[in-house]
Amino acid sequence: MLWHPGNTVPPPSLVIGELVSGAPLEIPELRSLPLEQDPEFPDLWALSVADSGLVEGQVYHYWFEVTLSHPERPQGMRIRVTDPTAMSVDWRVRGPRIPLPGFGDDDRYPASLVRVVSGELSYADPDGALETFDEESPENLPPNNRLVIYELPSTWTRSTEVGGRDMGVGTFADVLALLDSDAEGENFADLDVTQLGRKYLLDLGINALELLPPADSTYDRQWGYGTTNYLAPDFELGFPLRYGFPAPNRDLGRLVNGCHRKGVRFFVDVVMAFSKNNPYLAANCEEFFILHPDKAPDSDGDKFTSRGNGTLRDGYGASLFRYAKFVDAFDPISGTQQRVSPAAQLMKTSLTRWQRDFHIDGLRLDSVENVANWDFVREFKDLARALNRERFQAFNASGADERFLVVGEELSEPHALLTSSRLDGLWHESFKHYVRYAILGQKHPGEPTFEATVQKLIDCRSFGYSDLAQAVIYLTSHDVEGFQNERIANFCFNNGVSDAEKRVKLAFACLLTAVGVPMILAGDEFADQHDLLDDRGQVTNSGGKQVDPVNFARLRDDWRARVNTYVARLIQLRTSSDALAVNDVSFIHIDFDDAKRVLVWQRGAPASPARVIVVANFSNYASPGGLNGEYVVPNFPAAPAGQRWREVPQARFAEQAGREPIFPWEAKVYALVAS
Repeated sequence: MLWHPGNTVPPPSLVIGELVSGAPLEIPELRSLPLEQDPEFPDLWALSVADSGLVEGQVYHYWFEVTLSHPERPQGMRIRVTDPTAMSVDWRVRGPRIPLPGFGDDDRYPASLVRVVSGELSYADPDGALETFDEESPENLPPNNRLVIYELPSTWTRSTEVGGRDMGVGTFADVLALLDSDAEGENFADLDVTQLGRKYLLDLGINALELLPPADSTYDRQWGYGTTNYLAPDFELGFPLRYGFPAPNRDLGRLVNGCHRKGVRFFVDVVMAFSKNNPYLAANCEEFFILHPDKAPDSDGDKFTSRGNGTLRDGYGASLFRYAKFVDAFDPISGTQQRVSPAAQLMKTSLTRWQRDFHIDGLRLDSVENVANWDFVREFKDLARALNRERFQAFNASGADERFLVVGEELSEPHALLTSSRLDGLWHESFKHYVRYAILGQKHPGEPTFEATVQKLIDCRSFGYSDLAQAVIYLTSHDVEGFQNERIANFCFNNGVSDAEKRVKLAFACLLTAVGVPMILAGDEFADQHDLLDDRGQVTNSGGKQVDPVNFARLRDDWRARVNTYVARLIQLRTSSDALAVNDVSFIHIDFDDAKRVLVWQRGAPASPARVIVVANFSNYASPGGLNGEYVVPNFPAAPAGQRWREVPQARFAEQAGREPIFPWEAKVYALVAS
């Protein structure tokens, strides 16, 4: 079934056949079958399975052949495109080359895959194997206020024996090996963290995994911000080097199941503003895309970003979707004829697929200002939440709403997206900048004092958020390009910090005890650094931004291993402490005498049996007497009867909590525990 093609004269057709293994792979017998216009819905073109001659259980490769519908290409010519709603694609087999000027590999669309099951079409990997979610207890997953999210790119690296770099794809199977001690890595089977018996991410303590866009992308060994086929898991992530055939649907299902069995939520990064080489560029360009916002009239609702300052939308080398263009069409969500935005309904169809088939637990929406349509964003969020409730009901589980989160990346942080219920939360970009000034001992340029800088960064409500689950906070995000955006370790090196280990630990103490939802860019937990730089020593899009991978081999460095242990202990506190699951925070001591910058904050209600206190020293001050000295916090609360203070990063009981020595650029984190 082909939905909403643009030019239907002559009608579109199905081109289908069976793949034969060999070198090269080929489909020796392709059949071309005309599609018929649906009598009720004019923009649906279909072929009955009963009339197709397809064999039960067989996996087929296919394309739709359409009349090219692109304003800047020759009119009337035919081209084979991937099914825009294909749930599995195979980049090993692509459409024929077009021997005309201006056409290249981008016009050779990959084959779609389908299988007949009980007389109906079903999605399939080449071998037909799929993962199921028959047994699941979603109420056992962590709620939003206890999350620590791990943001993981799919490109990894390691050092080679000759000092070079061995870069490859961290596939779905490799990611599973970071979670499950019974799973072994594939492309990175020799890394320490992917060995049988290891469960690196569980030992780290994170309870939510966010993959950079896992939907199928034309890009190789990049971070996926150019989605091509929205309903299909990425071909490359499901095709480890030793596999004889790709298995992205099966392997992604195994990964999500593996996460859920370990109590880890699975978040999906979604790129909805733009697409790279999408089939609708050929099949119906003008109703799905705006190619040149700079040439569109100001009255075009798809021309500008949503920031309201006349800024043109930016597709970053991809094609921008139209969300303000409405037409009368079949609606794949309701199954009726409606006035719809075709691009919006394509995204909702994709969302429905990911939630029903892969049971995802949250969404991060990329570049919301370039989506540029807040009404659509709200519809998308509302549908996502409704589908999550449907999933919980299917398993007779409660707690659906507090176990799903739709977060947007809009770095200007417009809180109207929250107050108008367009989104559940935002990336709190300001936290990143405030904490970086703090660990240099500097006030933020927008604040009157250093004290105000720290107080604001520790409580997202000081920026206008109303709840910790509305603000995703981080030291570094994958957007490592530009001033103060580099990895936290690079930031320390670039600012001449000689004690990077201390500063990184101090930054993590702030992150993991602040009011907000902590997110960690993979590698930051062991002070990984960016290596691919341009000729000026900077990170740029062309100078390594999207291809500089995580280097897990750096965990072998002693000082980085110490950072890793420190962070793991704080993560485990963050996910388990009642004090850190509420909004309560108060500063109980501030000392700026004698060049000191010591601030002490308490999380949890003042009289609560669950409290966490942080004594943070943002200066070179050290208590006289070294380990035998002391620094007095005058109003440090005594432990209630039956409880003791435990200093978490050093994993020790602290009988003298509030009177212990402090050292330069150090934070002590105390939690009340049963004695």
